[in-house]
Order: sequence, then structure tokens, then C-alpha cells
Amino acid sequence: MTYSGVIVIRFFLKELIAEKEFSEDRRITLEEISNETGIHRSTLSKIANVKGYNTTTDVIDKLCVYFETDVEKIIKHV
Repeated sequence: MTYSGVIVIRFFLKELIAEKEFSEDRRITLEEISNETGIHRSTLSKIANVKGYNTTTDVIDKLCVYFETDVEKIIKHV
């Protein structure tokens, strides 16, 4: 979502994946996250790679559960 051409919501999916990979000492794929959360892999890819991608609160909630974290670690208003 944009306001006056400025992206106002930022996702931290790539950072969360990297942290989980480090803590579990293994590679984590979008396919694995998709299988465990029910979020379509293409949606995860868009969240990770498309600036300003718009998703639902249900998706954000599922990511919070998967990464065992608060919403503030998933998204940030910038």
C-alpha cells in the first residue's frame, strides 16, 4: 500500500526466515512455510519480494504463529 508514493508497510519475512534458519541450523523454504501455514507459496513470495504488497490479517496471523512472534516482528509501518 502506498501513500503519496511512499511505501508505508514493510514486511520482515526474509529476516524472519534467516533467523529461523540460523536458530534451527537448517534451510527453510517458502514451500515448507506454505505447507505448515496454509499460505500459498506465491503469496509468501510476494510478501518477501514485492514492495508494498497487500495481504490479509489472516496471513499475518498465520505467520505470527509459524514464527512464534508478535506482529511487530512481521510488519512495520514506515
